[in-house]
Amino acid sequence: MNSFLRAFSFFVILFCFHITTGWAQQTFSLEDIIQRARNQSTSARWAETRKETRYWTYRTFRTSFNPQLRLQGRLPVYDKSVNQVIQGDGSYRYIPVEQTNNNLTMALEQPLWFTGGTISANSGLGFFKDYTDPTLQGEQWTGSVFYVQLNQPLFSFNQHRWNRMVQPLVYEESKREFVEELEQISATAVTRYFNVLEQQINHQIATFNLANNDTIYKIEQGRYNIGTTSLDKLLQVELQLLTSRQQVAQAKLDLETAKLQLRSYIGLNDNEEFELVLPEAIPEFHVSVDKALELAQQNRAAYIGFSRRRLEGEESVARARGSRFEVSAQAAYGLNNNGLAFGDVYRDPTEQQRFSLGLSIPVVDWGRNKARMRTAMANKQLIDYQIAQDEIDFQQEVMTQVRQFELLRLQLEITRKSDEVAAERYNVSQNRYLIGKIDITNLNIALNEKDDAKRKYIQALRSFWTAYYNLRRLTLYDFRNQRLLYNPELE
Repeated sequence: MNSFLRAFSFFVILFCFHITTGWAQQTFSLEDIIQRARNQSTSARWAETRKETRYWTYRTFRTSFNPQLRLQGRLPVYDKSVNQVIQGDGSYRYIPVEQTNNNLTMALEQPLWFTGGTISANSGLGFFKDYTDPTLQGEQWTGSVFYVQLNQPLFSFNQHRWNRMVQPLVYEESKREFVEELEQISATAVTRYFNVLEQQINHQIATFNLANNDTIYKIEQGRYNIGTTSLDKLLQVELQLLTSRQQVAQAKLDLETAKLQLRSYIGLNDNEEFELVLPEAIPEFHVSVDKALELAQQNRAAYIGFSRRRLEGEESVARARGSRFEVSAQAAYGLNNNGLAFGDVYRDPTEQQRFSLGLSIPVVDWGRNKARMRTAMANKQLIDYQIAQDEIDFQQEVMTQVRQFELLRLQLEITRKSDEVAAERYNVSQNRYLIGKIDITNLNIALNEKDDAKRKYIQALRSFWTAYYNLRRLTLYDFRNQRLLYNPELE
């Protein structure tokens, strides 16, 4: 009868333990934590800010090819001083000067990306007045009614043309990097989630073991009192009980530390108590290496980066080739006039024509241009080698992750089954211990095996979900829902 009461009290304690440990104020799943991290973590805000910065940088580049209406000039300009003035015979005199000389120009400019030049339509007006001249000749108006001007570099490096090829790739790369950053946030959230979950399980195990050892101690104490066990076994059980109390305290501290790190990452209120649930619903899908490689090449920012880096290497060679000499042409045609009154400027204006050709050609540069070209070509070759190696590493990373993912799925099934078997074995050992069929040592062995199996199962879950979100990041594809994570149509 006493054995029955002891067994009954043992199971009541365990049942109460499960009831109390299963109670929580708030429960979060893995998807809940990931969604919070993507929406409100500091890392998500940084990623969103970087995305916006890159967007407006690209918009600035796009607007650089649009026409611009520019107003420039000096207005007003007033000068009253004693200046040195050259005379007709070549001598100088210092005379007082008081005058104003104002000008204003309105220009509509359009860059020519295909040639690297600039064409503009202009209209300007100038006013000069000498206050020391009492005659009307001291006041003059001048201006260009309208003139078109072309500034065109010849045989030189065209930065506009290369920007139109490189900058769209830079922007496209940045958009995909943003999605990859979100997937990296998800992977980090998985890590923080399982850090808490492992400590939560450790705390549950330690609390369960404390209740278990306390009951066993009372049972062994009763057996010692009636002479059916030795003092050595009783002291062994008492030592286990003291160790369990230390383990509970340490597990509680570790759990609070892990929770604090998770709260900090996802922006959760410190006053909110929560408990995490095991993400045991494993998605069923198959990932082939060829499919994963195809998706990675289509979607990843790194693959766009390969093309961008090749273009930048070619751009450096073109810049070195275009800097061998400088030739530029300027041409303008329009109508201008001057007069003593404002209206004289627009009355019967005369034709205005201007053309100039500027050049700077090194005759002897002692091999400077040749060295510059060879350096640029060597750098381009180095970039090509680096890209070739990066492409190999890129493919190997994807292939390795896919193969590991399938192995992790198998490992997860094995550890799940091992956890169930170890739990069942412990229940059998527990019942045998209560009826005196096995000693405390064998019961402890079964308990340790049960705890190890549970921890290995949690570790297998961590490895699986970490690999799953790494696979999403490497391919930008959601295999569970069979959809792209990146939409190229979105800005």
